[in-house]
Amino acid sequence: MNGPLNTALALAADGVPVLPLRAGKLPFGNCSACTGNRCGGRPNMVTPGTCGCPKPCHGWAAATTDHRVLTSPAWARPWRTAAAVAYHPGGAGLTVVDLDDTEAITWARDNLPATLTVATTRGEHWIYRGTMPSSNAVRPGVDIKSLMQYTRWLGHGVGVTAPLPDTVRALAVKEPSTARRAPQMLTVPLRGVQGECRHRTPVFLDRGISMAEQRITEARSAIHATVYRTFLAVLSTHGRCGCLTEAHVARLFTAAQAKGESPRHCTDAWTNALTTLGL
Repeated sequence: MNGPLNTALALAADGVPVLPLRAGKLPFGNCSACTGNRCGGRPNMVTPGTCGCPKPCHGWAAATTDHRVLTSPAWARPWRTAAAVAYHPGGAGLTVVDLDDTEAITWARDNLPATLTVATTRGEHWIYRGTMPSSNAVRPGVDIKSLMQYTRWLGHGVGVTAPLPDTVRALAVKEPSTARRAPQMLTVPLRGVQGECRHRTPVFLDRGISMAEQRITEARSAIHATVYRTFLAVLSTHGRCGCLTEAHVARLFTAAQAKGESPRHCTDAWTNALTTLGL
C-alpha cells in the first residue's frame, strides 16, 4: 500500500470519509457512466459514499469510509497516482474555516472561539464540530467547507475541536447573498402575469411558504428533486399574481441550503421552475 492510501484507510477507520486527489488539489474525473452528469447526480450527490459507480467520481460525494471500496481494483490507479488525500468535512460532522492568509488568521483569533487548528501552505484550517452549508469568500481570505465540499487532509492539528459557533454560521449569510440576488425578478409582479390574487389574506401566502420550508427541511433523500418540486409547487400556487417577495423566496433558499444545496443549485432549481411554468 502507498502512503496516501494508508492515510486514507486510517482516517476511514475513524469515521472520516476520504477520497484521492490528483495534482492541483483536484478530484479524479468522473467515471464514464457519469461524465457530463449523465447519471443525473442521483443519489450520488445527496449522500457521500453512496455513488454506485465502480470508480471515484463526483468529487466530494466519492468520499467514503468503506475499506472495501477504498481498496477495490477500480480505485487502485487513483490511489497509486494520488498527490494527496482529501476528506468530506460534512460527512465527518465537521466544518472547516479555511483561512488563506495572515490577515484572515488575525481576524479569526479576534472573532472566533479557539478550536482545533491545522497549518496549511498559506494559512490555517480552524475545525469545528458540527455541519453547515459550505460557502466561499464569506469574507476576505475566508472560506467555509462542510456539506457538499471536500478539503485536503493536512494532519491532526493542534488543540481541541470546539462546537460550531453561531459566529461561523452567520458568516454564510453574507451581503449581498445569492439567495436574495437570484429571485430579484420577483420584486415586481411577474411579467405578463396579472391574474387575480387568491391569497385573500397574508396568512394564506405565509402558510404556503411555511409548508414549503417544512417539506424541504424534512426531506431525507433526493434533496435536489425535492427542492425543485417544492419551488415548482410554490410558484404554481403563488407565482402568478406578483405577491411573492424576495423575503419569501429567501426563506425557501435558506431552507434548501440548510439541507446542503449550494446557492447555484437553488438558483438553477428556481429558474427551471419558472421556465416550466412559463413565468
